[in-house]
Amino acid sequence: MHLLESAGSSFQNIFSHKMRSFLTLLGIIIGVFAVVTMFSTVYGLKKLITEKMEDMGWNNCIIIYPSSGEQTTSSRRRHRFRYIQREAKPLTFSDYLMLKNEIDSKYIYGYISIYEKFYVGEKEENVRLNATTNAFFLNKTYTLKSGRYFNSYEEVNALKVCVIGYFFAEKFFKGENSLGEIITLGRNRLKIIGVLNRDELNKDGMNFNAWERKRDLEAVYIPLSTGSLYWRTDNAIDYIYLQAYNNDTFGNMKISTRQKLLAKHKMAHDFSFNDVGALLFKITNEINEMMKKWNITLSAIASISLIVGGIGLFSTLLISINERMMEIGIRKSIGATDRDIFLLFLLEAIILALLGAFIGIFLSSFLVKALSVALKFSFPIPIEGVLLGIGFSIFIGIASGLYPSMKASKIDPITAIYYFE
Repeated sequence: MHLLESAGSSFQNIFSHKMRSFLTLLGIIIGVFAVVTMFSTVYGLKKLITEKMEDMGWNNCIIIYPSSGEQTTSSRRRHRFRYIQREAKPLTFSDYLMLKNEIDSKYIYGYISIYEKFYVGEKEENVRLNATTNAFFLNKTYTLKSGRYFNSYEEVNALKVCVIGYFFAEKFFKGENSLGEIITLGRNRLKIIGVLNRDELNKDGMNFNAWERKRDLEAVYIPLSTGSLYWRTDNAIDYIYLQAYNNDTFGNMKISTRQKLLAKHKMAHDFSFNDVGALLFKITNEINEMMKKWNITLSAIASISLIVGGIGLFSTLLISINERMMEIGIRKSIGATDRDIFLLFLLEAIILALLGAFIGIFLSSFLVKALSVALKFSFPIPIEGVLLGIGFSIFIGIASGLYPSMKASKIDPITAIYYFE
């Protein structure tokens, strides 16, 4: 008997007992459904956290602050040292330009933040005024509701223009068109050229740094050159932010940045690094390890359903031997060998297990797609979960069908033909 004929006979027997086959498959369907859904959920959460952390702009980044410090140099005699106290110098707009031109980075921007008096009619309020560049908006994924960002002419020439946050516009302009309006902040008048949109990162009820991002959207933004010229002395800025393209380039970017700044500041350690990227890299690794443990735990739980399904498959095959005694006897009497009978029952067990696996994968995919639509986030169907479900099902099919197949193959054809008489 050929393999294809055995498979065809197995399918015929399976579909001739639909209800029994379905009940036999139920445990395997539930097990594979649980495995694939679990993998999709874990991978989806991992993807969600990774993407949102990237959108917040804190991965693979460093923040450089001005700081005072002491530099130690040694004389030719090794046992004598002298300390040179250097006057701390602030980070400046020229430091930012130097790093922008000489460091290969994904995003780089300088930043100044102050509170300034905002005059609206006869009222006076304190609002947050931030000076930065367009890279800040791109890095933080702040999109425009209307208008535009700063152009290169405005940034180079320190023009008094501004982009206002979504909540600032809602509060002071109450939904009216504010483009082209002149607002007064302190002693300076600024022209509005753009309005930021609401926060896309937390629009679905998420809570990824929501407080800080809401504060950002309540602020007014001006070009970094304008802020360093009109709101700071000596073109000082508060800090410089740099983000690498990925983990592989992060280390080189940090080393190069330190070397360039030391050279420009005449080896004075008057700046410090806040290595946010290293902290987030550690957090990401911890999340990955936790997800792996969840995968192992949930896989073990889901495998119980597959084992139960395997027991059901085993008992069904044993029962079917007695029902198919006449078939076994006839097949052997016309030339079928023990090997043919063995393959017939084993293939039936494997096919039943695979049918259960495919139904479980289909149901899981349907549920995951429905969740993706409901939550407005794309949950992947990881190939690892699918392969694990299929592989486990094949193993269950072989393990459950091995003994019944051997038992059926050893039956004497004469005994089988006259079994029901």
